[in-house]
Amino acid sequence: MTHPLNRTLLLLDIEKFSDRDDVEQTYLRRMLYDVVERVLQSAGIDQTLHLRADRGDGVLVMIDANASLPLLLRVVLTEAPARLREVNRMASRTAQIRLRAVVATGFVSVDAIDGWVGTDLNQACRLLDADALRAALREGSSDIALCVSESVHAGIVRHDHQGVPADSFHPVTVESKNGPLKAWLHGRPPAAAGAAAPAQDLAPAPAQDRTSPAGGGSVEFHGTNSGVVTGQISGPMIQGGVINGGVTFHGAKGDGR
Repeated sequence: MTHPLNRTLLLLDIEKFSDRDDVEQTYLRRMLYDVVERVLQSAGIDQTLHLRADRGDGVLVMIDANASLPLLLRVVLTEAPARLREVNRMASRTAQIRLRAVVATGFVSVDAIDGWVGTDLNQACRLLDADALRAALREGSSDIALCVSESVHAGIVRHDHQGVPADSFHPVTVESKNGPLKAWLHGRPPAAAGAAAPAQDLAPAPAQDRTSPAGGGSVEFHGTNSGVVTGQISGPMIQGGVINGGVTFHGAKGDGR
């Protein structure tokens, strides 16, 4: 196994891939790899700077950390949607391709059988399968929905690089078997995104003033008083309904009890 190296991770997955027949799946995979090629070339990432792993309904690209991450994000946000529009414009309804995308960074090792190992990689895969990202694609108008890891947001996105507007990303919390993961969705948050809403400090309800007026303990109701024990309530008694049973109010001295 190689020593862990810091990598940029690009993950792409086709929406509703298993709903298509074999012919359609073959076509969708071809279009997926066409988009991947376009993205990598536009971001200046040649064959010497990346490795790929096929996921059947998607692809995972491990990119050398020396490649420009702001440029990669800009391409994913601009050229990838444009290419998908071109493809879908000429495709039948059942051959439409829409993608979930994750860009993350972290340390990854390559083992003796060319497998990729790393906690950061595992977390990126969980972001790709997150309900929040699925909902963002389902509810959005674009053919691609992007989620970036906390490390990508902290290192790149929040600095508002050209073509990567910081205010277009919104925080979400993704639940995983190893605990919650914080990430950032591009675009309007979906209704079911599970966005981490800040806790609101609710002001305590004001306590009821139990002190009777200085002039006495009389209480005014609006209605009919019946069944009240004499001496327990003094003063006119009117209520919007009927009082049945005794009610005790404690007034100040001189309240006439």
